[in-house]
Amino acid sequence: MADHDAGTESQLKRLRRIEGQIRGLQKMVEEDKYCIDVLTQVSAATRALKSFSLELLEQHMASCVVDAAAKGGAEADRKIREASEAIARLVRS
Repeated sequence: MADHDAGTESQLKRLRRIEGQIRGLQKMVEEDKYCIDVLTQVSAATRALKSFSLELLEQHMASCVVDAAAKGGAEADRKIREASEAIARLVRS
């Protein structure tokens, strides 16, 4: 197994927590829990995913996009376009 840096481990920990939230949602549906309670948990899981996405995007912009922009050229244009598209997807979600 490849070594992971602290940032990767933190991301994996957050994703495991989100996975636990989703499993909890599955159990709530299986147990026919009150719809509003399920919706409340869906909202919490959605916020957790959005928060994770924003953090990942911030890291990407601080590393990949900044590095590409410093080099310039087509690669910089591509990285900036990708980041802009990712931001647009997050805004629409």
